Amino acid sequence: MMRRRRMAMTLGAMVAAAALTLGMSGSAYAAEGVLAINGNAYLDPSGCYPVDWFPSSVTNHTDAIAEVHSGPDCSGPVEWLVYPGETYYTETAQSVFIL
Repeated sequence: MMRRRRMAMTLGAMVAAAALTLGMSGSAYAAEGVLAINGNAYLDPSGCYPVDWFPSSVTNHTDAIAEVHSGPDCSGPVEWLVYPGETYYTETAQSVFIL
């Protein structure tokens, strides 16, 4: 009898954990605010954005940190981190990632 109770409690905990995990996976997160790359404004941005010409500027008016990458499609090393309220000027970056 005690063994069944323990199995039921374990199974219940596993089901609860699975429900929490599935419930959270459907929610998406985007930065709140505006990310401007060379004057192009992106409201509540999320993901990777190209840098189309040089010299370039990245202005971050969001609540998240933007990563400036040296390669296209947010590949290559992170060249700079642009914190909320900052502007970064670059002649080499090719993409910007923000979550």
